[in-house]
Amino acid sequence: MCTAVSFKTKNHYFGRNLDLEYSYDETVTITPRNFPFKFRHVGDLTTHYAIIGVAYVAENYPLYYDAVNEKGLGIAGLNFAGNAVWSPFVAGKDNVTPFELIPWILGQCASVDEARERLSRVNALNENFSEKLPLSPLHWLVADAEKSLTVEFLAGGLKLTENPVGVLTNNPPFEFQLLNLANYMQTSREPIRNTLAPELKLDAYSRGMGAFGLPGDLSSASRFVKAAFTKLNSVCGNSEAESVSQFFHILGSVDQQKGCVHLGGDKYEITIYSSCCNTETGVFYYRTYGNSRLSCVDMHRENLNGNELVSYPLIKEQSVRLQNGGDMDECVPLCCEA
Repeated sequence: MCTAVSFKTKNHYFGRNLDLEYSYDETVTITPRNFPFKFRHVGDLTTHYAIIGVAYVAENYPLYYDAVNEKGLGIAGLNFAGNAVWSPFVAGKDNVTPFELIPWILGQCASVDEARERLSRVNALNENFSEKLPLSPLHWLVADAEKSLTVEFLAGGLKLTENPVGVLTNNPPFEFQLLNLANYMQTSREPIRNTLAPELKLDAYSRGMGAFGLPGDLSSASRFVKAAFTKLNSVCGNSEAESVSQFFHILGSVDQQKGCVHLGGDKYEITIYSSCCNTETGVFYYRTYGNSRLSCVDMHRENLNGNELVSYPLIKEQSVRLQNGGDMDECVPLCCEA
């Protein structure tokens, strides 16, 4: 299960929580403009927009989970089990496999409008990456600084839905998630008022009661409501520090702690990583379950005219800044024996 968010202050920020019980040793991966994308049934891209995001690199191919291109367009794929439908080859369509969709769109499109136009011709081809890496059931959030779009391939065909919330989680389909928001339209960040019986003296005994009834469980429908409420009520300055901090607080409102979602045996779903990319500067921030300190990769510090992938392993070990040390960047290791 996952949550993706598009958020705008002075700049635009795009990212997600990846919630799973296992990791493929993902990396922050930069695909420069001249890395050759070879697609199964559509024309290859030998030159394209540069891309940064989190990917599992298999056979020198970046299988992106979420990514942003140098033009400021972002895409995140989220689990959509039981609803995603992949199709056989269809002549006259752009037959793109689901694992190719992120680089195929980000390599060519600079905006949501351009992405919508290309997506309208796509047939989501039922073809695995390999025998060991079958297709995942997904739907996608596509966003730029002005618009967000939900992309779903359902039993009835492709569905492109404007996403005015700028949030996406998992099941049920996005149409339900929007309708379900109406069940919480009475929640508010303002102090609660007595509308039950104004003639009775009822005291608000706590702050925050205006949001009474806001879901706190970890289901995808509840996470959608909680993330939407948190994002849409966010008050944030325009600085990079404030914006990035607020973005991670929004994601933090729906992250998953080990032990809360048991999948049987010793398996627990956790928020493996949270990401936030400034789509205008190309700086990609992230934190992992084991390391709450932010790390970042700046795509523009790499040779974007190159032809080879650049990957940085996610930093998973916790680091703590020693505030009263001689070096203000000195970190305390947490693996010392007593």
